[in-house]
Amino acid sequence: MISFSVMALVFGVVFLAELPDKTALAGLVLGTRYRASYVFVGVAAAFAVHVVLAVAAGSVLTLLPQQIVHAVTGVLFLGGAAVLLMKKDGDEDEVRKPANQSFWKVSGAGFMLILVAEFGDLTQIMTANLAARYDDPLSVGLGAVLGLWAVAGLGIVGGKALMKRVPLSLITKVAAVLMTGLGVWSLYEAVAG
Repeated sequence: MISFSVMALVFGVVFLAELPDKTALAGLVLGTRYRASYVFVGVAAAFAVHVVLAVAAGSVLTLLPQQIVHAVTGVLFLGGAAVLLMKKDGDEDEVRKPANQSFWKVSGAGFMLILVAEFGDLTQIMTANLAARYDDPLSVGLGAVLGLWAVAGLGIVGGKALMKRVPLSLITKVAAVLMTGLGVWSLYEAVAG
């Protein structure tokens, strides 16, 4: 069964954490140069691969005693919040332009860019933590992939308009506060459990 509350929580946390990330900006750049649907297919496929890997890693963590899992995920959430708060604006990688605009070239460029840039990224680590925390791989996986796809879609289609209306620093702070809350709650459960 899918837990909609877990899925919604994961969606929100991953969405907010990914929004200020360099891959959202890369999607924006690709979306301004190429057909948006081609870019989205490649980016979405890469995010799906990352979520499957993260959920699998998180599911392995559920084999450990619950207090250890809560303590580890609590520390990792707090570390993730610190990373978000210390992130410098303007950290943006240059995106190389494919030689032509065919579906395979454009979607392949988007796939490879995200596959490499997101490996071991904060949202992938968060997804593994959430999978371990909730022991509900399907709900966590769906929430994470939908959150990542939503950010990709916003970045590709309308990222500039959103960034003009909502300051990136505010989005980053909201994501950090959510992660801090999850970290404190996990540590509390580790101590109280």
